[in-house]
Amino acid sequence: MAPFRDDTRGNHGGDRIAALVGAVPLVDHHCHGIVRTPLTRPEFESLLCEADGPGPWHGSLFDTQIGFAVRRLCAPVLGLEPHADPDTYLARRAELGPDEVNRLLLRSTGVTEYLVDTGFSPEHSTTPEELAACTGATAHEVVRLEALAEQVMIEHGPRDFADRCREQVKRAARTAVAFKTVAAYRVGLDLAPEHPSDAAVFTASVRWASDIERGLPPRMVDETLTRFLIWTALDTRVPIQFHVGYGDADIDLARADPLLLMPLLRATAALNVPIMLLHNYPFHRHAGYLAQVFDHVFVDVGLSLHNVGTAGAARILGELLELAPFGSVLFSTDGYGLPELFHVGAQVFRQALSEYLETVVAQDQWTESDAIRVARMIAEGNARRAYRLGDRTGSG
Repeated sequence: MAPFRDDTRGNHGGDRIAALVGAVPLVDHHCHGIVRTPLTRPEFESLLCEADGPGPWHGSLFDTQIGFAVRRLCAPVLGLEPHADPDTYLARRAELGPDEVNRLLLRSTGVTEYLVDTGFSPEHSTTPEELAACTGATAHEVVRLEALAEQVMIEHGPRDFADRCREQVKRAARTAVAFKTVAAYRVGLDLAPEHPSDAAVFTASVRWASDIERGLPPRMVDETLTRFLIWTALDTRVPIQFHVGYGDADIDLARADPLLLMPLLRATAALNVPIMLLHNYPFHRHAGYLAQVFDHVFVDVGLSLHNVGTAGAARILGELLELAPFGSVLFSTDGYGLPELFHVGAQVFRQALSEYLETVVAQDQWTESDAIRVARMIAEGNARRAYRLGDRTGSG
């Protein structure tokens, strides 16, 4: 589906670029499952952005950039006029039912492959296989390291914790296309670069088990164990994703700046394992710098684009591209729960990339052929290369 455009330019080169970007297949290198049950308005709004839900002060979360984008870009796909009001939109959504809404919105994205993080609320969302079935695309699993460790602790306790984690990570690497860490949420990104010793891991795991015995939830929030899991994943040579920057209220944003990762990035550079910095906003320029100076670093602005809206998306993508090598930039939606987030994410990305490329071609900074080549790289080529997707068989 071609991107929504507000103008009808007579620039034929721009038209060709827009047509290409509107049609190029996408690899969504980071997303989650979707909800397949009917949603009330508060439930729907709670999934729109990083807020917990509509509150007494801010009012409806439809009154956000993403809320307006849903009404503009998703309403026509469901058979409504653009800018349908929220009640009309939700009534149409209920009339069609979750399965049909999911089918319509997801199949109009042009995404051919999804890399699905299965570690967040898996009991409430589709598996990679289920997502593939309702999209007609291919889906691959991304294994969340913290969830893996928590399962090991619940099932086995601290005894042989390090060895059991190594076994589980090695087993997961046989089929998963990547691992992911949410260290930014749990301990921050200011991680010591050293691989912790088994003795340090044992001490930390015993301390964690003691906390669980005292009634604390089995949530891994230990810096030593986080580093252990990251290095264990790196040993498999499978790419590892880091959440960076923008997130919900559970994150301490000041500790989620990717520049904090520099010691770890220096320490891992020789391993030649791709490290994926996800989302990055408002630190996307920092991420672009890291991608330039570290060959193994890849970046995106996935979650941010549809949250800042169409007006700001081209600017933010352009700021990422100021320093980031074009071979290091990927597309993602971070879609979760709502198929609308996948649809808006793809549409806003296509429009932002089109506007950026049209501008640099019109200014004679780039040739049209270079613009088209870079568009294909960012849309799918870089992800296929970094995750070695051609070497794997996905679901669907």
